Amino acid sequence: MRYAYADPPYLGLAAKFYGRLHPDAAAYDEPMTHQLLIDRLCRDFPDGWAMSLHSPSLRAILPMCPPDVRIAAWTKPFASYKKGVNPGYAWEPVIFRGGRRRTDGNELTVADFCAVPITLRRGFVGAKPDRFVWWVLALLGAQADDEFVDLFPGSGAVERAWGSWRAQVPLGLA
Repeated sequence: MRYAYADPPYLGLAAKFYGRLHPDAAAYDEPMTHQLLIDRLCRDFPDGWAMSLHSPSLRAILPMCPPDVRIAAWTKPFASYKKGVNPGYAWEPVIFRGGRRRTDGNELTVADFCAVPITLRRGFVGAKPDRFVWWVLALLGAQADDEFVDLFPGSGAVERAWGSWRAQVPLGLA
């Protein structure tokens, strides 16, 4: 099966955090760019996909998605808190669609949330921790012989986590 993960610059934050790194990042401050991304995910990855976003943009982005998506939550027991911002942003929505159908009653049920601290000193704003990526793989029912495409490779953290996860999972036993 073929899956994708998208962690685009978050709506309204693209120019602020990524403008000097990527000249095209500011396009993600426009909702239409996220619509085009969702259209691409649905078209190019019919087996399944997941997309990270921040909670303030959920109201704008969710209506762009097909009706069969689900929302999961990445909760952050350790998160960076900003002075004057209350409550703190300690969770992020993950919209996901599709995935491998579970047919064996002996398979573990995957929770629709994970509690994993943010990464520190990865050299890239928003770099995802390995345990977060492994949870996304579990949401999709990925197996080691599947294809998993990171559409926004940034720091390379997702690709490294995919590689380490594949090394630990015997083929066909994910």
